[in-house]
Amino acid sequence: MYSNLLILLLNGSVIAFLALGQAFVLLTGGIDLSTGATVGMTGVLCTVMMQLGLPWPLASLIGLAAGVLLGLFNGAIIHYVKIPPFIVTFSTYGVATSVPMIIAEAQSISVADERFSVIGNGTFLTVPMPVVLVTLAALAGYFVLQRTRLGAHIYAVGGNAEAAGLAGVNVALTRISVYAISGFCAGMGGLITASRLMVGYPSAGNGTELFFSIAAAVVGGVSLFGGVGSVLGAMLGALLIATISNGMTLLSVPSFWQPLVIGLIILLGVIIDTYRRRFSEVRRAVRVLRSQGDAKDRQIEQTPVTEDVRPKPAASHSSLESGSWKETDPEVRGG
Repeated sequence: MYSNLLILLLNGSVIAFLALGQAFVLLTGGIDLSTGATVGMTGVLCTVMMQLGLPWPLASLIGLAAGVLLGLFNGAIIHYVKIPPFIVTFSTYGVATSVPMIIAEAQSISVADERFSVIGNGTFLTVPMPVVLVTLAALAGYFVLQRTRLGAHIYAVGGNAEAAGLAGVNVALTRISVYAISGFCAGMGGLITASRLMVGYPSAGNGTELFFSIAAAVVGGVSLFGGVGSVLGAMLGALLIATISNGMTLLSVPSFWQPLVIGLIILLGVIIDTYRRRFSEVRRAVRVLRSQGDAKDRQIEQTPVTEDVRPKPAASHSSLESGSWKETDPEVRGG
């Protein structure tokens, strides 16, 4: 049982890294479509650096730096040029897909340093190293979102970017930071993939990785509209997606059925999230109206009731002489 769980976590480690980075982006109301291509780009860059004679730790840092730089570029273009995240990250997806193809000439590159395998095939106290790395990254992500100012700003920008800016939040820094985090997580996924296979594949990450990462975040409760979600939910979503994928493989379900199932899961998650948002908005509006009504009732109760003590107008001398005073004062008329 324990060994099967470790195998499941190991197989889902790349998806978990991508889901973690995607969760940060989705919390601000954005989306990163370049994460899958970044996996292949960072893996190929890392293996090329080792082919050139660099030690594997330095080559790994260069690969991670490439992923972070791509994320910084995405965030800067999205914020300053005011282009929708879908368009920007879809464009950089094409760039990140072509770069490793050009560098490797569409061929796989073998890893020159055997010690590089520790990232994908090593263990720490019987736990696979990718699982350890994902756990550490998830803990760091939880700390950032729950204990730092950046985390509070991420939720604020996702809730209402304009209001957050008026409240003093650095929207530019927040948006660029989340895309940089997504690039870093995708870079870690690229290192794990290359280390497990000991080969840099230019096409790595261009399969269902992006699809599964978005599905994991959505299933984990991260809203596509921003402002709602958690790291724990994203990790549980990644575990669920990995379980579904592994279960379909064990049941000998053809691989081309898996995107169909995951697509339906994403659609269901978005529908639930949409109606949840509408329900929360209606409930908030009812609460506001009810509070306003209670305030008016309290104001009416606290307002003192005063009697009309204004003196009645006396009959003028001219009206007494003309006899019209009988028309103006009913009490006198009745007498």
